[in-house]
Amino acid sequence: MSSQGESSPKPEDRRPSMAGAHPELGGAEDAAVLAKLGYKQELRRNFTMIEVFGIAFSIMGLLPSIASTLSYSIPAGPVGLVWGWFLASGFIFIVGLAMADLGSAMPTSGGLYWWTHFFSSPATRNPLSFLVGYSNTIGLVGGLCSIDYGFSLMFLSVIVIANDGNYTPSNGAIYGVFLACVICHGILASTLSRVMGKLQTVFVIMNFVLIFATIIALPVGRAMNRNSGSYIFADTENLTTWPTGWAFMLAWLSPIWTIGGFDSCVHMSEEASNATRAVPYGILMAIGSCWLFGFILVIVIAGCMDTNLSNILESPFGQPMAQIYYDAVGKQGTLGLMSLLFIVQFLMGLSILVAASRQSWAFSRDGALPFSKFFRPISKKFGYIPLRTIWGCVGLAALLGLLSLIAPAAAQALFSLAVAGNNLAWGTPIFARIVWGQRKFKPGPFYTGDRLSIPIAWTAIIFLVFGIFLSMFPVGGPNPTPATMNYTVVINSAVWGGSLIYYFVDARKWFTGPKITIDTDDLTAEQAEAIREEGLIVNGLQPVQGSGEEATLGAGRSLGRDEKNVSVIS
Repeated sequence: MSSQGESSPKPEDRRPSMAGAHPELGGAEDAAVLAKLGYKQELRRNFTMIEVFGIAFSIMGLLPSIASTLSYSIPAGPVGLVWGWFLASGFIFIVGLAMADLGSAMPTSGGLYWWTHFFSSPATRNPLSFLVGYSNTIGLVGGLCSIDYGFSLMFLSVIVIANDGNYTPSNGAIYGVFLACVICHGILASTLSRVMGKLQTVFVIMNFVLIFATIIALPVGRAMNRNSGSYIFADTENLTTWPTGWAFMLAWLSPIWTIGGFDSCVHMSEEASNATRAVPYGILMAIGSCWLFGFILVIVIAGCMDTNLSNILESPFGQPMAQIYYDAVGKQGTLGLMSLLFIVQFLMGLSILVAASRQSWAFSRDGALPFSKFFRPISKKFGYIPLRTIWGCVGLAALLGLLSLIAPAAAQALFSLAVAGNNLAWGTPIFARIVWGQRKFKPGPFYTGDRLSIPIAWTAIIFLVFGIFLSMFPVGGPNPTPATMNYTVVINSAVWGGSLIYYFVDARKWFTGPKITIDTDDLTAEQAEAIREEGLIVNGLQPVQGSGEEATLGAGRSLGRDEKNVSVIS
């Protein structure tokens, strides 16, 4: 609030915003929406709606992701592969609808933990926001690890195929390729920022080239040995020691992991033009495309694969998809398709690093990450990007990737780490909204409606909780050995438990949620009016008068003239 005797500047007297309406960064309307959330515009808005969709679809990398997770779905037979995909994808689309409601209403790079803080009760908002921020950050970096680990396996499988199976890569070789891949991603994410949005269109095209090449090549190559419709849609098998029904549920891990990058649309909010529409439609277009084309792909795979599933899972090439290609198109065709496969997988890793760095930057902007002051600055030289968080994510990924040196089971935890970490981060703000904050929810241009929004949200929450438990089960069966143990429960418990311990021991003394970064001296009239309507209490601006929490504080934030970057207060 203004101090006594200090007059409030009139909006028309403010000079144009260098942070929000600067032509290099984006338009005033998007900056005004961001100002409502307490943030100034610092990143360049160079992503269109199609490009926002593109980054999510590129991260999902449909066929490479299906190929990387066939070991989850094939043990349940064609029914698990085909119908597991269809059903799980439908539930993921419901999660996307719930997140699209939030993304349209409040588009910010740190959306998940920001929404959690905004909607949660006063007693829970700080610890829950802190937990969600760490879970989402680690989950995204875990996603980068799992994608690049999958790239390493695919790349080396091409060498194995070229040597007719007479080469077995060591764990050291796998990690070496993984590390080189992560570093390359860091270099490209740092130097290609000005064209990163345009590149997403290229990445989408590459994905569809691979999809259509596979849809054509497999049926043609297996013309004399294609499987029947009854086998594709009705044959159930169980190569695990779990009950058949649970083996079918474990097959859901393939689509759950594959269609897991849609929150990247949220993290690109502050670089998207017309973000209130680009974010929700980007989410739904990405999920819907994967649901449809993924269903087509798994039908084609089920129709063309060897009915002796053990031959696929125990392939000497080390990759089930490589064996499926080999059976259909021979050595030369497999080398070509697998090369295209690992190229697309490489592009997936680049896209998720971009998204992970934006979430990490947003979290450091609010002072929650260790060394936040170091990671917080934006690099204008490299195109208004969070250069330091890009390399912070690269370094953390390199450390997590060391799991691949222990055993394949430990490396597999990288896949489930992304599932469990992101499911918690996605579900918590949805839960907070409908339990504590529904009356504060103000829909954006995209909204599923008063009648459907709450049932959709509850369905999403139930499915996400189920997905967390599912990701922690040993895939092969009960009573696992150290070699077959699913270490996700260990890793995620360390992340979640460590985050909460860190909060209650130390961070509770200084972390009070998202910070205000706007500077009243740099506000346009449009931004100033948006802040007044939101009820943010900022020195030099008089908020709209009203009653109750919504009229008084909006998001519960205040900022004095000499208190730039002060945390949100309850």
